[in-house]
Amino acid sequence: MTSAPLAARLTRVAGPLFFPVTAYGPDGDVDLDAFRAHVRAGVDAGAAAVFACCGTGEFHALTPEEFRRVVAAAVEETAGEVPVVAGAGYGTAPAIQYARIAEEAGADGLLAMPPYLVVADQAGLLGHYTALAAATSLETIVYQRDNAVFTPETVVALAGTPGIIGLKDGHGDLDLMQRTVSAVRTGRPGTDFLYFNGLPTAELTGPAYRGIGVTLYSSAVFAFAPDIALAFYRALESGDDALAGELLDHFYRPLVELRAKGRGYAVALVKAGVRLGGLDVGPVRTPLTEPTAAHVEELTAITARGRAVLERYGSEHLGQGRDEQPEPGPGTRG
Repeated sequence: MTSAPLAARLTRVAGPLFFPVTAYGPDGDVDLDAFRAHVRAGVDAGAAAVFACCGTGEFHALTPEEFRRVVAAAVEETAGEVPVVAGAGYGTAPAIQYARIAEEAGADGLLAMPPYLVVADQAGLLGHYTALAAATSLETIVYQRDNAVFTPETVVALAGTPGIIGLKDGHGDLDLMQRTVSAVRTGRPGTDFLYFNGLPTAELTGPAYRGIGVTLYSSAVFAFAPDIALAFYRALESGDDALAGELLDHFYRPLVELRAKGRGYAVALVKAGVRLGGLDVGPVRTPLTEPTAAHVEELTAITARGRAVLERYGSEHLGQGRDEQPEPGPGTRG
């Protein structure tokens, strides 16, 4: 953990937010060496932050002790170069337990995922996230999706809750998001509340979210094709609509269509992609299942087409390492 506030560090991002997979060895246990290598490669490639043990990292499949070990490994490997945000979820009591473990392991912040199974009303959701934010000193980002979808009024209340710094949207209702951004802007004037596009393969909807001022986004693609993810990120930032459009047409849209062919592919395809890149991070844990051989071949072809686009546009788009990145620009608030 560093002394700089997480919100300030995230508003100075100069690259995608990295959601590493959790590596497992042949014995089924977490493979910390492979995980460290995965995190190091992402940081060196230009990740702006590491979100460990979140959705792509199979938070749902980790025991509290495994969670502790993986978060601590991410913190040690990054060594303060970029912030580390850890997942926290389930009901209020276990979510608080995971949050405290993350704090003890040195994380810089929390991604508060939806409560387990139950569908709560707005008052219950607000109570849950308020209690979670109060349980540690970590700054918290609330993840909207599935059974945790908020009215604009609830987000105004979340934005005024000490410790809660932002909303990650995995629901995808742009009308709701526009009304939410407007409600917070008028209901909490001067509040530096952050918004993140958290849809699976968020790049596909990146241009649409930017239209309502949401420029921060999670990138599952960065976990297995950081060169493509970085090129797309810079194309959006620089207004290179031609390159962004080519990558959307020839890589991101086909990837999303492939993802729709299997349950759990938002995680399993990413993990397969990391293995295709040469790092053995093991399979997904049940109840998720591995992609079929045909779908892995399709992923290989889609990735190759994405890189072919980069080749056509020249080496300047191929993705700079951390040492070569330009200085970050001003913060990107929703």
